[in-house]
Amino acid sequence: MLRGNYTARVDEKGRLKIPTAFRRYIEEKYTTQEVYVTSLNGDCVRIYPLPEWESIEQRLALLPSMDPARRKFLDRTNYYGQQATVDGQGRVLVHPLLRKAAGIAGDVAVLGYLTYLEVWELERFERRLLSDPYTEEDEAAIARLGI
Repeated sequence: MLRGNYTARVDEKGRLKIPTAFRRYIEEKYTTQEVYVTSLNGDCVRIYPLPEWESIEQRLALLPSMDPARRKFLDRTNYYGQQATVDGQGRVLVHPLLRKAAGIAGDVAVLGYLTYLEVWELERFERRLLSDPYTEEDEAAIARLGI
């Protein structure tokens, strides 16, 4: 699983150096350097190992092509998204449009979300945590899973 938070850096050319622990896990589990780099609303970058993204596409293909939720999801993930290859130094290019929308440059937080990574500008993520606190309702929902 992709879990935890690591600080990483986006260089002047827009390449993110994926933290070693995440990169090693992706290479071992998926045996590929291919990823899909995208976002749902531009506030952060999502990096999916390509097999995980292809699994999402297969599930989306079950919906009618004109389904409004499918279209909204694909509108956003295609607008911000590009397939990419992790280079030999563990870097992946983030499209300039997405870099600008997410405000990522320099040091960033790279968080594991089980099957994909999210990349956040540090202050933006801290504001998100403060503006959307973990509530008793959240705790109850998680408790229903036995956690």
